[in-house]
Amino acid sequence: MADFLFRLVRPALFGLDPERAHRVSMWALRSGLAALAHPSRGADDPVLATRVFNIAFPNPVGLAAGLDKDAEVCDAALGLGFGFVEAGTVTPRPQPGNSGPRLFRLTADEAVINRFGFNSGGLAAFTARLERRRGRPGIVGANVGKNRDTADAAADYVAGIAAVDALADYVVVNVSSPNTPGLRALQGRAQIEALLARVQAGRTAASPPLLLKVSPDLDDAEMADIAQAALDAGVDGLIVANTTVSRPSSLTSALRGADGGLSGRPLFALSTARLAAMYALTGGRIPIIGCGGVASGADAYAKVRAGASLVQLYSALVFRGPGLVQCVKRELAALLRRDGFASVADAVGSGQR
Repeated sequence: MADFLFRLVRPALFGLDPERAHRVSMWALRSGLAALAHPSRGADDPVLATRVFNIAFPNPVGLAAGLDKDAEVCDAALGLGFGFVEAGTVTPRPQPGNSGPRLFRLTADEAVINRFGFNSGGLAAFTARLERRRGRPGIVGANVGKNRDTADAAADYVAGIAAVDALADYVVVNVSSPNTPGLRALQGRAQIEALLARVQAGRTAASPPLLLKVSPDLDDAEMADIAQAALDAGVDGLIVANTTVSRPSSLTSALRGADGGLSGRPLFALSTARLAAMYALTGGRIPIIGCGGVASGADAYAKVRAGASLVQLYSALVFRGPGLVQCVKRELAALLRRDGFASVADAVGSGQR
């Protein structure tokens, strides 16, 4: 029924400008229509339960940052069956992001290009919404960034983390979006070491896990630098990876040359390769969330075998609808059982052993 309903409304959504279609989807989540059409079907298969960052996840399939930038639909998204959701990216002060067309749907490639540039309602509104859901079930992470015109980037990250520290189950430092000038330069060895030192200085034993989200476009030396900096700073987790500025030769859509970060199906191979490299570089000592191109249980399983303790998806929802969440979980559970794994944790990194 869920798939039928999505096939019914998809032509109308795809007839809209992509950003307007996104607003309609957010309205459907806020109003509860999405949950009625695509309800979570009870408890998850026990084989999907896993513990990461000392948090018990009912399943390892999460919603990536980007859909719910202002923490408006956390509970609605959890209601679709996600094991966790990540809100953001949020900036300290409200900012509109980039102007002009900034979201492009590459339908033939099942891909999306965006150049939003951290459009955000700011920390005050973001934290007020998280405060209102305090005490409700469900794991919610907060992804923080810097304002476009901030000279002292670390100050913005420190402010963002301090604001969400008591409200989020984990916090993500996003230094890998390609749409804010100079942001990805923060991934350089000296820059990331200095940033992480300032961020960690204000945290306590009661602070939630701190994660770092990195780009798939790092070269081998940069990956090694990030891995060592994360280990040295005591980062609790990594997210591999954000969108890419590269354009695979396989792309066929007319909009493939649009400026911005590419996500969706064509990002899968690159992001999974970088995930496997990061797992090897860290020796599996830092849990990794695998993100980029997940559109099936097989994709999620490949990320887990490459070294991901958890996975995230977003762009595939555009093309396959909210019913995809249940499908991914069902297929992943079947693959784990087929290969004799008693849990997700048992399968993490198994493709590298």
